[in-house]
Amino acid sequence: MLAAYAARLDPDHPLEALEVGERPEPRPTEGWRCLPVVAAGLNHHDLWSLRGVGLGAEQLPMILGCDAVARHPEAGDVVIYPVVGGTPGWTGDLTLDPRRSLLSERHQGTLAEQVTVPEGHWIPRPAHLTPVEAAALSTSWLTAYRMLFSNAGVAPGDTVLVQGAGGGVATALVQLGSAAGLRVWVTSRDGAKRERALGLGADRAFETGERLPERVDAVLESVGAATWTHSVNALRPGGSIVICGATSGDAPARAELTKIFFKQLRVLGSTMGTLDELRRLGAFVTSKALRPQVDSVFPLGDTAAALAKMEAGDVVGQIGIEVA
Repeated sequence: MLAAYAARLDPDHPLEALEVGERPEPRPTEGWRCLPVVAAGLNHHDLWSLRGVGLGAEQLPMILGCDAVARHPEAGDVVIYPVVGGTPGWTGDLTLDPRRSLLSERHQGTLAEQVTVPEGHWIPRPAHLTPVEAAALSTSWLTAYRMLFSNAGVAPGDTVLVQGAGGGVATALVQLGSAAGLRVWVTSRDGAKRERALGLGADRAFETGERLPERVDAVLESVGAATWTHSVNALRPGGSIVICGATSGDAPARAELTKIFFKQLRVLGSTMGTLDELRRLGAFVTSKALRPQVDSVFPLGDTAAALAKMEAGDVVGQIGIEVA
């Protein structure tokens, strides 16, 4: 079967580690289901994997990809839930399992003509979404949903700041937050991306690092070191910073600990979401008729070009991959 996979690891030139070609078809094992992939999507996780972050040489070759819509023989098109438990007998929130992983870490990923997933790790594809749009729910939209509705501690009418207005998680935060009655502010160095965020429902858009007219109730962070001080300064006393990533690095010049304890700020890490949160996300998207912002769509055979576009940062929303 055709697949896009990490054939080697290259911290400096991740695209050099990618190959798109034939891989053996997966064999289902007890408790797992092999399904044909209809559409998939890209995330920065794929580039980090090619760099060797969370992926060791002993695990290669590894098919990339966390997002997918697959075709179930009885249920029809389904959105794949990509979190896989690793601790025997683990119950409760799977994202807290210390041995959890995502598809494409210990188990082959979704950028292929077929994928194998644990039985029941899916929800029905919302009927109003195309397969490419629905695939975005697996990772970026699920991450955004948990950040907003499980961790940020905000309510309709509150103001949230989204740092970095271009990527899949950021655009999902804008669309979800606006639909939920939040006042969503965004930052970006790119004027076109700020305009696009306003078109997706953001209330206001600011230059990265710009002083805000008032302090916000929560900051939603995926940038890291480059925006950390701004995020701390933007918060009202008692506010929250919810972090799902650190694309600019995790070592800011100043930790801002004095401001954090004096203003009694909450700093929360947030990773993916549960299968139940994915179900609630599907229901919310359906009730609000939301459609994930798709930046561009590539065929599976052109995954290298799609990843190059993501690496360049020239993206607003999700990059989709058509498989079938």
